[in-house]
Amino acid sequence: QVQLVESGGGLVQAGGSLRLSCAASGRIRYINDMGWYRQAPGKQRELVAAITSAGTTKYATSVKGRFTISRDNAKNTVYLQMNSLKPEDTAVYYCNADISVIRDYSGARAYWGQGTQVNVSS
Repeated sequence: QVQLVESGGGLVQAGGSLRLSCAASGRIRYINDMGWYRQAPGKQRELVAAITSAGTTKYATSVKGRFTISRDNAKNTVYLQMNSLKPEDTAVYYCNADISVIRDYSGARAYWGQGTQVNVSS
């Protein structure tokens, strides 16, 4: 069993910053790619940022230059530093990780965090 626990969401004024974290725990053998998605009411869930196990990153165009994704492999944790926040960043943010499980040889599968609310007001 593996679970991803997110933290760091909340209410912030436009122009402010938040740092989201997502820690994976359980019977983890290896974590491949990790990422952050977000979903606003009535909208599709979209990829915000992703990072490979080697540290290669990619970002949605809308957050480039403002958000930074990073990971600490020793802690099985992925972070999303969000700066210069805008009202349109308001959404529920979900972390995602491709994880292989100890004694499970069926291959890595995707795990999702419970979601953390980010509200950006003007």
